[in-house]
Amino acid sequence: MSDATYLQWPFFEERHGTLAHTLDAWAADNVVQHGSDVDAECRALVRQLGQGGWLKHAVGGAAHGGARDAIDTRSICLIRETLARHNGLADFAFAMQGLGSGAISLAGTDAQKKAYLPRVAAGEAIAAFALSEHDAGSDVAAMQCSARLEGDFAVLNGSKTWISNGGIADFYVVFARSGEAEGARGISAFIVDATTPGFSISERINLMAPHPLGTLRFDNCRIPLSQRVGGAGEGFKVAMRTLDVFRTSVAAAALGFARRALDEALHRATTRKMFKQTLADFQLTQAKLAQMATTIDSSALLVYRAAWQRDQGQNVTKEAAMAKMVSTEGAQQVIDAAVQMWGGMGVVSEVPVERLYREIRALRIYEGATEVQQLIIARELLKDVGHRALK
Repeated sequence: MSDATYLQWPFFEERHGTLAHTLDAWAADNVVQHGSDVDAECRALVRQLGQGGWLKHAVGGAAHGGARDAIDTRSICLIRETLARHNGLADFAFAMQGLGSGAISLAGTDAQKKAYLPRVAAGEAIAAFALSEHDAGSDVAAMQCSARLEGDFAVLNGSKTWISNGGIADFYVVFARSGEAEGARGISAFIVDATTPGFSISERINLMAPHPLGTLRFDNCRIPLSQRVGGAGEGFKVAMRTLDVFRTSVAAAALGFARRALDEALHRATTRKMFKQTLADFQLTQAKLAQMATTIDSSALLVYRAAWQRDQGQNVTKEAAMAKMVSTEGAQQVIDAAVQMWGGMGVVSEVPVERLYREIRALRIYEGATEVQQLIIARELLKDVGHRALK
């Protein structure tokens, strides 16, 4: 861990520093770079993370395998940041265990928590979060996947796409239109086991930074109502609560990518000989390094402010959106600068900065694109102005 001084910031407790240092050492010994079979590598990483005790931080409830009674946002941010510095797929594997089971941690029944969360925490079951559709990404209320009530069952029909862990997950938390009301108020959430009749993977999707991704299909897929997470028509609230927990951690992953890019840039700048000096001796290089470091610290302050506030029980809709927007956009700039500093070697396949360049791009889109974060921030600002004006 090249620069760990941020762990001394007042946002953290002593246990957070211990967590970050211990994970950094563990990852250096246990996390390998990408292999040719992404599905197999992701499964292996989930097992390793479970056996190492790291996935217990991704689930809520000590009685159900969690590290604490409630998910500690600072811990999951530090874990994602650290894993992202080592290996993007390891970060993905950890994050999806949390996001995929997050609805159960937050709104599941005791029976649901007992059935799923200990296996998620142990790395014995892979989770997935199925919200997006072809025409319902940022506009969640536009979803068409339906859940028709038949006695004690909900019958699911339709599809979900851009689903991380699609094809390798053991269960999916699926959000479908159940019809209690118009728009977002008529959506419910259901746990769908991968072996359920009527459920299938209709497509696997290949990405520039490979990880398991697919399109799900539901054809008269009968789900017991005991598998519904939260009440009827409460799925949108469950989804937003889940995303609120993990959106800040997306920013933390971007921060981890940016820190690794700066490390690689410093190494290149101080070892690359040019015109009888090193690249670092040029003032242009020094200016760029200064800008990269400042961008990283600016992002980190926003990330861990939002994480700390959430752990204090505060609403962080605006703060999490700010953190995600600034960190992902800033990381893209830092990584691009690192690639430039590496020159021709920077675009050679699987060189660390080339891999980072591919890995960062998706973070500016998923769990709310930058433009959506801007709308969220503005909406919260305007809401606050309206609230004060009414007093």
